[in-house]
Amino acid sequence: MDSQTQMKKIVADAAIKEVKSGMILGLGSGSTAALMIKSLADEIRFGKLQNIIGVATSFQSEVLALELDIPLIDLASVSQIDLAIDGADEVDPGFQLIKGGGACHVREKLVASKADKLLIVVDETKLVQNLNQSFPLPVEVLPNAWKQVQEVISEMNGSSVLRMATKKAGPVVTDQGNLILDVLFNDGIKNPKNIEMKINNIPGVLENGLFVDLTDKVLVGKIENDVPVVYSPSRAS
Repeated sequence: MDSQTQMKKIVADAAIKEVKSGMILGLGSGSTAALMIKSLADEIRFGKLQNIIGVATSFQSEVLALELDIPLIDLASVSQIDLAIDGADEVDPGFQLIKGGGACHVREKLVASKADKLLIVVDETKLVQNLNQSFPLPVEVLPNAWKQVQEVISEMNGSSVLRMATKKAGPVVTDQGNLILDVLFNDGIKNPKNIEMKINNIPGVLENGLFVDLTDKVLVGKIENDVPVVYSPSRAS
């Protein structure tokens, strides 16, 4: 197991310690969240956790949960979620996030906003001082609006490219049937709340990957003296 996978695995296992029997649990997407879902299934199988119901944030997490016999409920059928556990592509010192590297950020944000608590699990490579200086911000757009949205983003000093699929011809298509623009702003994003609102007000945009003022706690995996460890940083004021 390489060092990054070790970091992801230990932080995924640590996240399960936050779960209690009887919870409705938001199941995140991505590689670290997938490891968390597998650890959750083990705890359920061994009887350490009981009466857990999951709410999937993507088709990926839904398929994995079903394969592992984790009971699921549709997001529309729950009034609140006790805890959502998810990964992130970037986390800044104020716990503002960029998500959407896997193109699942719309459902992830819906689940996060309905959760009483959002726990983010990452390895230390995802920690940044400023968002969007290297990792692009995903913006989900209606298929016939991507060019128009791209032009507006350009006027906001942002450069964007249509995300293309790697194992099929053509662009990535989201679970909602939309396209993704990957956006980099000059000097990154200094005011996430302002940028989130401005982008979502562009006609043709469904949602973007900025998660602002949603995160309650972050668990970080790192390698220390050749041993994987977990810590929980304090939020910067």
